Amino acid sequence: MSRPPFPPFDTETAALKARLAEDAWNSRDPQKVALAYTPDSQWRNRTEFLCGREEIVLFLTRKWAREQEYRLIKEVWAFRENRIAVRFAYEWHDETGQWFRSHGNENWEFDEAGLMRRRVASINDQPISAEQRLFHWPQGRRPDDHPSLSELGL
Repeated sequence: MSRPPFPPFDTETAALKARLAEDAWNSRDPQKVALAYTPDSQWRNRTEFLCGREEIVLFLTRKWAREQEYRLIKEVWAFRENRIAVRFAYEWHDETGQWFRSHGNENWEFDEAGLMRRRVASINDQPISAEQRLFHWPQGRRPDDHPSLSELGL
């Protein structure tokens, strides 16, 4: 199994890799998302440490049950050879209707087949009002003409 584009990354392929990841996560399909990772992928997400696709699927299933109406934007921060660093923001609300904008950074490492073998994420949640939301596209893939994080000043 492979997942292009493959390392080593350049400006274009790093941006494409980030957009493909964003699109997958915006699908909110844990099985689909997990296929972008090696079978033994290592994750740190906030305070959780995961290993492998099965744990990734369980984690994402819990995540999207809690984080309702999830919408995500990723942006490449830096890249080198088989690694990409991205920054991201996503908006969601909890079961009470409280909205949040979660800001974070991820460090990614890929194998030669383009599968992510390591993901390290640091994330902070900011409570916002419904009026402060900036991500208003219909659930799913972010439209190509929607502003980026930089364009939104985030």
